[in-house]
Amino acid sequence: MNPEKLKKLQAQVRIGGKGTPRRKKKIVHSTPATDDKKLQSSLKKLSVNTIPGIEEVNIIKNDGTVIHFNNPKAQASLPTNTFAITGHGENKTITEMVPGILTQLGPQDINQLKKLATEIANKSAAGGAAGAGAGADAGDDDVPDLVENFEEVAIAGAKAADEKAGEVAASA
Repeated sequence: MNPEKLKKLQAQVRIGGKGTPRRKKKIVHSTPATDDKKLQSSLKKLSVNTIPGIEEVNIIKNDGTVIHFNNPKAQASLPTNTFAITGHGENKTITEMVPGILTQLGPQDINQLKKLATEIANKSAAGGAAGAGAGADAGDDDVPDLVENFEEVAIAGAKAADEKAGEVAASA
């Protein structure tokens, strides 16, 4: 046969069986739902189990950002050392998560904590220096000096309340 004819025939390969039209390429339709089904079937092969009762998941990256999941679906397979977290994840910085995330930080995150501490110290020093000049004089006027012993005043107030209670009981 002629090599040119063979090349033409090879270029026009049928995708289906007999009676299907010849096409240049195969079109594959994929939707996100099929991707999710494939992922779930792969996880099922690894025999993962759903872990109930997880309220939040924080994944801490090396650059100091945190991927935060609220109420995720967590699945795990301990023999294969596989964990799957599905849900809506938000990228946040460690500074946004500080009060609640301190217990989750490890020794490798000490550098991020040092940076955070220096930033807070710089902010408070800058704010304190600006307010120290005008605020120091005004702050003294707001707080009265302690003149007498506050414990004696509290004891005297308690005695007065007891005397009034006794008078009310006697008049009744």
